[in-house]
Amino acid sequence: MDLLEITVPHEWVDYNGHMNDAEYARAFSMAVEALMEHVGLDAEGRREHDLTIYTLETHLCYLAEAHEGQTLKVKVLLLDHDPKRQHVLFTLTDADGGEIATSEQMLMAMSLSGGRPTPCPEAVAERIAALPQPAGDDDWPKAVGRRIGIRRKTA
Repeated sequence: MDLLEITVPHEWVDYNGHMNDAEYARAFSMAVEALMEHVGLDAEGRREHDLTIYTLETHLCYLAEAHEGQTLKVKVLLLDHDPKRQHVLFTLTDADGGEIATSEQMLMAMSLSGGRPTPCPEAVAERIAALPQPAGDDDWPKAVGRRIGIRRKTA
């Protein structure tokens, strides 16, 4: 599901002539905000439900360069969820659907007034549950669950 469409601004391009690594994180942060709006946690929804979403953890993989003026889209896939948490995979693509980057994230519903984790209200939880999900183990994204490390050849 497409959540967000952006055009790479000049300010996001670094001395290498492509989008700076920090701006990939910005694009995915903007996607979290778009996700919040989609599930009913826009400014009004946050006030009404006394709820926001925090990012607890993220694993960002850079797959290709993005350039000034390029149109990019962010898609979301819900990997798992419970009353308070959402495990998602965001994929940044070019206009033709080519993958530019992925961001696996663990999100947490937080009370605005209490500053503590809290379950999502039913209306928000239903919209979260309706997000696109992998069809099964054969459909599980390869970008999920990766770990960082230097792969060594065995003798």
